[in-house]
Amino acid sequence: MKEHNYSVSRRKFIQKASVAAISAPFFLRCSSGNSSSDNILNHACIGVGGMGWADLQKFKEHPNVKIVAICDVDLNNLKKASEALPEARTYTDWRELLKKEGDKIESVNVTVPDHNHFPIAYTAIKKGKHVYCQKPMCHDVAEVRLLTEAAIKSGVITQLGTQVAASIGDRIGVQWIKERAIGKVKHAYLCSNRPSAIDYRLEGPRPAKGQVAPATLNWDLWIGTAPVREYAPEIYHTMKWRAWQDFGTGWSGDIGCHIFDAVWKGLGLKAPVSVIAEVQQSWKESPERRSDNWPQGDHITWMFPGNDFTEKDVLPLEWYDGEFYPPREVQDLYSGNEYPAESAMLVGTEGALLIPHGGMPVLLPRSKFENYKTPALEPGNHYLNFVVACLGGPKTESHFAQTGPMTEAILLGTVAIRNPDIMLEWDSVNMKFPDHPDADKYLRRVYRKGWNIGGF
Repeated sequence: MKEHNYSVSRRKFIQKASVAAISAPFFLRCSSGNSSSDNILNHACIGVGGMGWADLQKFKEHPNVKIVAICDVDLNNLKKASEALPEARTYTDWRELLKKEGDKIESVNVTVPDHNHFPIAYTAIKKGKHVYCQKPMCHDVAEVRLLTEAAIKSGVITQLGTQVAASIGDRIGVQWIKERAIGKVKHAYLCSNRPSAIDYRLEGPRPAKGQVAPATLNWDLWIGTAPVREYAPEIYHTMKWRAWQDFGTGWSGDIGCHIFDAVWKGLGLKAPVSVIAEVQQSWKESPERRSDNWPQGDHITWMFPGNDFTEKDVLPLEWYDGEFYPPREVQDLYSGNEYPAESAMLVGTEGALLIPHGGMPVLLPRSKFENYKTPALEPGNHYLNFVVACLGGPKTESHFAQTGPMTEAILLGTVAIRNPDIMLEWDSVNMKFPDHPDADKYLRRVYRKGWNIGGF
């Protein structure tokens, strides 16, 4: 994933961690892990390649974190991480790690392909471990619901990997929404039209014949809960797994949690009442692609229940990616500037608010809001937030009780993608589509034999 300027330098990171530690003298253990009097969080990294390597670096920087175990199905990734952390114990199977390290760790981060998020995070939570999990929280709606409930019941600290949620820009955006700077919100337009997104998508079905996986990769463990597929170089491991329905959740699932976050928090959204999707025409006309891949472009529309922050009793929220772009009249609200490829635009009764992904929010029209007060906020750090919470400090800003319902809504969009052009009414309490029961099968996968965890 593209890096953004939301991290702080190692020196500043350590300074902030130290300040946080001093200001929270009540740092106490609240997991079943090994207690310690020196405020050190014993941590395990599950998945250390790609984004996992980036997450490892963030946790490694923290003076109150000791990474005692690392795990990856790819020995090349594991070797690189082991060289950076020579004292950390190494594993290729996360199940073995959680079994053997049960009394030696207090937290884990889960940074693996989407289809294995739930079994790892759920097992860790059941063992009383704090969990930092990359977005989206899970592959399926039903997994998210169960993981959220487990996290709340257990009382462990959780954090979804929506790093930009800690940025000044997103936090100002949330505050301006809550202040009703643009009045009551009438419509929301979210998009992710990043040019590099095409690198993670595929135009055709899977190859007819696979290959033997390299000796450095445990392909069976990589497949995990998903149906058995033959290994094929370049299109699954390491990055293009996102394009496959078996493993990823498409572009809206991957990036949606980032773009949704400030909007969800600011408006205090709840479960949607309906969702519908328009998709890439060539994908829709190809049975082979529809059964395997995600489309290279989609336009999803949710209808959310209105509240005190919305103009009406329902709020339309639209998502655009790939070949679908926000309407020209919406882009023109950002007059004289190039519309951000990844952003959220909220149109209200008194103006509009643009929240660029990783950037500073803008109230529109500029002339009307030139004297509107911008709050002075200190820089935040998503990883520091998690560590401080694990050590007894304030709760995280993206804990599962907050991000679980948001992720459910986003993944309902992936169900709509697989049922294009059909308005799906959603019964959140009973987790079903009353008028389209055929779509219910996309809410919950059946795990392959031997991987049944949490009832899946």
